[in-house]
Amino acid sequence: MAYRLRLGVLVSGRGSNLEAILGAIAAGRLAAEVRLVVSDRADAPAVVRARAAGVPVCLLDPGSQRARLDARAETALLEVLREHEVELIVLAGFMRILSDHVLDAHAGAIINIHPSLLPAFPGLDAQGQALEHGVKVAGCTVHFVDPGAVDGGAIIAQRVVPVLRGDTRDRLAERILGVEHELLVEVLGWFAARRVTREGRQVWVADRNLGGEPGSGIQAAGRPRGNSR
Repeated sequence: MAYRLRLGVLVSGRGSNLEAILGAIAAGRLAAEVRLVVSDRADAPAVVRARAAGVPVCLLDPGSQRARLDARAETALLEVLREHEVELIVLAGFMRILSDHVLDAHAGAIINIHPSLLPAFPGLDAQGQALEHGVKVAGCTVHFVDPGAVDGGAIIAQRVVPVLRGDTRDRLAERILGVEHELLVEVLGWFAARRVTREGRQVWVADRNLGGEPGSGIQAAGRPRGNSR
């Protein structure tokens, strides 16, 4: 059987990026399988999407902390990820900050998608921040989740979206979201093909000629193939 990247997807909201992943897998465009969807909200629409697709769902009781999982929830998270043999964890609209305990247990194997061109506008309401600052381009970033500042991990790939005259936060967010779906699936394809190599904060994607990924928007150079783990 051909290799398929084993994914665990963490969600808190509507799950449009999850749907993009599942759609790419179903269409044969992504050599992966979603082994598990984890949510801190039982009422998240993403949970409905996962169950409709026949994907196992784990609902976490996050505890009393507003922005983090408590120790019991994190222990349960680590156990269920191990039980389902997850290789790569994707934060797809997951609104909790993971502790160093979880990050260390899956070092180099947790990625996030964020609706800005990091390091600009980390954290909440990135689209609103972009409009407030009057930037001319916005976009999205897929990055590793590392200990330290929120949304501060090594950048894997970015894609640009122009800011248009008359844009509102919602209008800009919707355009960025469409690009997020494309970029996230593309990046997961790189991981599935074991084309991602990391050297500190530099992330490289090897193509068939051991050069850079054309049009990827990331720094690239001739490197041997390999994955990030």
